[in-house]
Amino acid sequence: MRKYFGTDGIRGRANGIITPDLALRVGQAAGVMFRQRGDYRHRVVIGKDTRLSGYMIESALQAGFTSVGMDVLLLGPIPTPAVAMLTRSMRCDLGVMISASHNPYEDNGIKLFGPDGFKLNDDMELQIEALIDSDLTQRLSGSATLGRAKRIESVHARYIEFAKRTLPRQIDLEGMRVVVDCANGAGYKVAPEALWELGAEVISIGVEPNGFNINHDVGSTAPDALVNKVREMRADVGIALDGDADRVLIVDEKGNKVDGDQLMAVVARSWKEDGRLAQPGIVATVMSNLGFERYLNAMGLNLVRTAVGDRYVLEHMRAHGFNLGGEQSGHIIMSDYTTTGDGLVAALQLLAVVKSMGKPVSEVCHCFEPLPQVLKNVRYKSGKPLQDASVIQAIEAGRERLGAAGRLVIRPSGTEPVIRVMGEGDNEDLVNRVVDDVVQAVSQAASKVAA
Repeated sequence: MRKYFGTDGIRGRANGIITPDLALRVGQAAGVMFRQRGDYRHRVVIGKDTRLSGYMIESALQAGFTSVGMDVLLLGPIPTPAVAMLTRSMRCDLGVMISASHNPYEDNGIKLFGPDGFKLNDDMELQIEALIDSDLTQRLSGSATLGRAKRIESVHARYIEFAKRTLPRQIDLEGMRVVVDCANGAGYKVAPEALWELGAEVISIGVEPNGFNINHDVGSTAPDALVNKVREMRADVGIALDGDADRVLIVDEKGNKVDGDQLMAVVARSWKEDGRLAQPGIVATVMSNLGFERYLNAMGLNLVRTAVGDRYVLEHMRAHGFNLGGEQSGHIIMSDYTTTGDGLVAALQLLAVVKSMGKPVSEVCHCFEPLPQVLKNVRYKSGKPLQDASVIQAIEAGRERLGAAGRLVIRPSGTEPVIRVMGEGDNEDLVNRVVDDVVQAVSQAASKVAA
């Protein structure tokens, strides 16, 4: 069991779980671990999104890293995938992103990347946890070997150029009217600029962060603002990022939402035709729609499913040689270009297909008819409701009722105290009844624990 790290770094209420003291100790622990890589000046890059608490956490991390002799390069507000890319390209020992992704501004988090730009694996995180809870007094640097810190100013231009170069040379966005919603988050500067430099007419929303409005009624988790703007401006496409810009949701010219499954289907089809798929299939999670799996199978491609979390998708991709994978939520990983989910790069790859086909987004992106899928959340205060006998029985009964024509996935969230219940199948009424029965059982078990 891990004490601090969840499925995507350390996350929780700012000044509740994510305190300056914890951030300081994370910096010291990770610094101690990674400064053992050789006898040279070790350094770490630190990026953040636009939450008010980012200032506090950034300063505490900076103090932690410099206290154990690591130099700190401060990037300011910048997307998570940019931190991963810059960690690698600037030859840093470690990269840190301060963000709680799609969560509200009250939360924040700490994500760590290794020198190769990939998120740390479970074993590394466990080693850091052990160091966090240990006495690090004797492992602090002496007065003459403390680290230095400086702010790097050119990072936005470097990331924009990187993102643009993922497109084929002959592709630009000339003649396209694009609405981009940056969720008042980390991509608010780089995404509109990259799209404009590629030739698009850009209408931007969610680009006025104030420390409190990240993900608030904007972004990939609240796409109604984007839908309305696309229709109002008669745009060709809408692009919604989340708070740290590592996931994306697309809206077509009619105002219809295109999720990660449809986006992956478009790219998989295009890459298969171009001979660019490294394996005859892609990697996704247990949450991806069964209709998506059937679509891939009809093309002779497999869908390999992993646990929820882009890190698990990526681990399977790296272990088995896949170069395309992602999540229904919009974390799309294209390992030919990136080491983590990248909302902007994924959007650009989709727009490249749209431009090359010369068809509207609504035609390009409607690859398959998704099966009815119902997702409901049950919030709980404590305990383990999924281990209750009545819940186990309800889940078994639900799976039996759905049979081979459907799926039932129940899992605890890795970022908040919530049980997620997802059901899908050809019969929508049956799916709803099965999900409701499981939700009721989980709710009753949770209330028993609370009482």
